[in-house]
This record gives sequence, C-alpha cells and structure tokens, in this order.
Amino acid sequence: MPSSLPVLAASVLLGALPFVATAQTVPDTAPPAAPFQKVSELVTLPDFLPGLGTLYVDPATLPAGPFLGYDHDGKLSATIYMTPLEDLEGGQAFDDLALGRDSVASVDIYHNAWHPGVEKPHVHVVLYHDADAKARLAE
Repeated sequence: MPSSLPVLAASVLLGALPFVATAQTVPDTAPPAAPFQKVSELVTLPDFLPGLGTLYVDPATLPAGPFLGYDHDGKLSATIYMTPLEDLEGGQAFDDLALGRDSVASVDIYHNAWHPGVEKPHVHVVLYHDADAKARLAE
C-alpha cells in the first residue's frame, strides 16, 4: 500500500468533517449515558489509552465512532474517529459523524495497523476539544 494513501484518505475524511459533523448531547464529565459504553469493557484494552484517554462509544456506531475520550479527571477532552482504510479506499463515506463537543482546538490524524475492536488498518482522527486536551491525554 502506498505510504501516502492513509494521509490522502484521512485528508478526504477530515475535509468533509466541517460539513457533516454535528454535536451530540454528552456530558463534559465521564461517564456518558447509554448507549455509550466504556470501550475497555467491550474489548481487551486498558481503561486509559495514552493519547486518547478513557474511551466510550455507542456500539451501534462502530467502527468509525465517535469515540469519546475523557482525561484522568473524567473531563471530555477529545472526539475520535477510527475509519478503516479499506472502507475509505472502497469509496465509503462516513457522513453525519457526531461530535462530543462542538469546540475543536486541534486535530491529529494518524495510521493505526490494528487494535482490539478495530482489527484492520485504519485511520485515527482525533479532535481535541481545548488547548490543553492533548497534554492531558498524553499520559
């Protein structure tokens, strides 16, 4: 697979976000209400993932999400999407993706080979909701 393909696919996805993303009503502190469930209770992952936080997801929205990332103090810090490369390459659109909060201070996009819950190559699109969120989720 060309090394530029994940970046191109993520760029296409990110370019679409401002036009389709809508804020959900989720609490600023963990845990969010049903249908969200703690990811570490759904698959074998640690409760806190450095860079992403303590994750919650509505299983009906898998694999893309949104995943809600909370810091060690339970503050909603990021909304994360996990979009499989094969779906993007096949032309699948991920429309009307929800946001945990509508404020976004910065965005990271990177390739992930696989992990429990998304067992194929995919792109993580991480929307940090405030200027300090990335640092709070780092460790």
